[in-house]
Amino acid sequence: MESMDPSGAEFNHPSLLNHARAMSRYVEEAVQADRAAHEVEETLFRGVLEMGRQALAMFFRQCGDGDEGERLCGPDGRCLKRLEHPHARPYLSVFGEFELQRVAYGTREGQKIEHVPLDERLQLPEGKFSHLLNDWNQSGVVDAPFARVGATLARILGFHQSVHSLERCNRKLAEEVTAFWEALAVPPADQEGALMVCSADGKGVPIRGAATTPVMADPPSKAGPKPGRKKIAVVGASYTVDPFIRTPEAVLEALFRTPGERAHSPEARPPPRFKRLRASLIRDAEGTCEPSFDEIFGWMAREVRRRNPEGQKPIILLMDGQQSLWDRGLIHLPEDRFRVTEILDLLHVCGYVWEAAHLFHPAGSAQALGFVRRRVRRILQGEVNAVIRALRRQGARAKLRGKRAESLERICGYFVANSHRMAYPEYLAAGYPIASGVIEGACRHVVKDRMERSGMRWVLKGAHAMLGLRSIHLSGLWEDFMRFHIDRECQRLYPNRAANDADMLLPLVA
Repeated sequence: MESMDPSGAEFNHPSLLNHARAMSRYVEEAVQADRAAHEVEETLFRGVLEMGRQALAMFFRQCGDGDEGERLCGPDGRCLKRLEHPHARPYLSVFGEFELQRVAYGTREGQKIEHVPLDERLQLPEGKFSHLLNDWNQSGVVDAPFARVGATLARILGFHQSVHSLERCNRKLAEEVTAFWEALAVPPADQEGALMVCSADGKGVPIRGAATTPVMADPPSKAGPKPGRKKIAVVGASYTVDPFIRTPEAVLEALFRTPGERAHSPEARPPPRFKRLRASLIRDAEGTCEPSFDEIFGWMAREVRRRNPEGQKPIILLMDGQQSLWDRGLIHLPEDRFRVTEILDLLHVCGYVWEAAHLFHPAGSAQALGFVRRRVRRILQGEVNAVIRALRRQGARAKLRGKRAESLERICGYFVANSHRMAYPEYLAAGYPIASGVIEGACRHVVKDRMERSGMRWVLKGAHAMLGLRSIHLSGLWEDFMRFHIDRECQRLYPNRAANDADMLLPLVA
C-alpha cells in the first residue's frame, strides 16, 4: 500500500472505513504541522486512489468467481460442464491492475472456453483495459501524442502503459467508426438550419517510407517531407445553417478589411448547426484514393438523405477547384436525384487572382492590391467571363512569355472550368455560404494539428484509425461514441444478457 504521508506514515488499515479515518487524521495532523496545500492535495489524491483500489478489489471479491454449479446450459442451449481449473484474466482499471480468477465452462479441459459467467455478469471488455481507462486513454491520444498521454496518465494514476498498447487499442476502437456514423441519430428537425451544406478537401499526412527504402537515399533539395512520403487524406464536413444574405460590396469589405478594422455594419452570422466532420485515409490495391472518396462522399450522401429526407432544404456542395473532388461528389450526390448547388470557394478564387496580380505587379505593392480588389469585385458581381477576357488581353499587352504566360493561361483555365460554380450574385442573394472556411478549418484541426507534428510519421492503418476517431471527437460526439462502442461490445460478447436487458439497447439507434 502506498504511503499517504510523505514523512513516512502509512495507511495500512484493512478496511475502507479505517482508511477514511486515517485520511481524516492525516488532515488534522497536516493542519498542526503547517503542511503546504499542494503537499496535502497530492497525498489525499493518492489516498483516494488507494481507497478506490481497495473498493474495487472488494467489489470483485464479493462478486465471487462466477461458479454456477457443475453443469449449466450455455447461451446456445448446449449442456456445458465446469472446467477443472479456474481461469485468470487481467483487468487494468484506473486504480491499477487486477487478476480475476473465474470459473469457466466448456465441453472439456483444454478445449475452447464456451462460457464465463463472471465476465458476462460484470460485462467485462474483450481486452484487459477497462472501458473507463480506455475512454481516458483514447480521448487523450486523439489530441496528443501516444507517449505524452501515457506519461501524463502515469503521473496521475501511478502506473505505466506502453505506447504500443495505446496504439493497438486505438486501432481496435476505430473499427466501430463506420457503424457509429450509420447508427447516429438524426438531429431534431426543429433545431436544424434551412440550408444543407457539404464540403470536402484533401490534406497530406506524412507516411513512413517502405522498409526497403534507404533512410538517406536521394535526399530532397528542400525542407519538408521526402517526395512521396505524404498521402492525401480526404476530409468531409456536413452541417446545416440558416441563410445569410449579403451584397458583393459587403463581402468585398470583409475580404479587404485591414486586421483590427471593424466592419461598418456588423451582422451576426448564423452559426453552423450539428457540424459533423469525417476523414479517411485508405487505399485500394492500386494505391488510389478512390476508397477514401467513396467513404467520405458516401457518408455525405447518407447525411443528406437522413437530414433532408423530403428535399426541402437547398443542398450546397462547396469546395475548391479540384476536379477529382467534384467528379466523385457528383457521383454520390447526382443532380438528377438531389437539388445540388455547386459553389466554388471564393477564397481559392482570390488566391488565383493574387497569383495573376503578381504576374504584372510586385508582391506587396499597392498596384497588386488594387488589381486584386477590382477583379474580385467584378467576379462577385457576376462578371467572370469579362475578367477572363481582361486577363488575357493584359497578358498580351504585357507580352508575357514562357512560364509566366503558362501561369496566366492556367489561371484563366481555372476560371473557365469553374465559371458555372461562380454565380456569386445569386448565391449571395439567396444567403448561401460562398467560402469553405469550415472545411479549411477541418483540414487544419482534424489532420494538421494532430498528424503533422514535428517528427511524426504514420502507417496507413494507424493514420486512418486516428483520423476516424479524431473526427468523432471534433464533432462533439465522443461520449455518444463510447457508449455506442461499449453497448456494441457487450452485445457481441454477451448476446444472451443483451437480449434480456433493456439497458443494453443502443441509444443512438433509437
